[in-house]
Amino acid sequence: MTMSDPISDMITRIRNGQHARKSAVNTPASRMRGAVLEVLQKEGYIRGYSRNDSVAGKPSFDVELKYSEGKPVIVEIQRVSRPGRRVYSSVKDIPRIYSGLGISIISTPRGVLSDIEARKQNVGGEILCRVF
Repeated sequence: MTMSDPISDMITRIRNGQHARKSAVNTPASRMRGAVLEVLQKEGYIRGYSRNDSVAGKPSFDVELKYSEGKPVIVEIQRVSRPGRRVYSSVKDIPRIYSGLGISIISTPRGVLSDIEARKQNVGGEILCRVF
């Protein structure tokens, strides 16, 4: 069965893994998922991720979740743009998540960036998800 929203699937796996206090979760690999994981790692929301090609020839990512004093670092992670309703934003209209305490992950012509980087590079795009 094909998946209609792979980014939402990855976000759900991360959210469920943190609720279950897992140290790592596994998700199928793709370039877009890798780019989103790279932003999450650079911003400090996950400990890291690695590509694993050994499972029946299908590549996957092992995502190491991050905790601080026993609580998950990611308090809230939510998909914004969905296959049925895409959400785009110009650089001046990119939303600030909790007055800058959280981030938005945006797919821009210059790659997948956090909202801070998108403002620095003066580009807008599709808002993939928000993280706090």
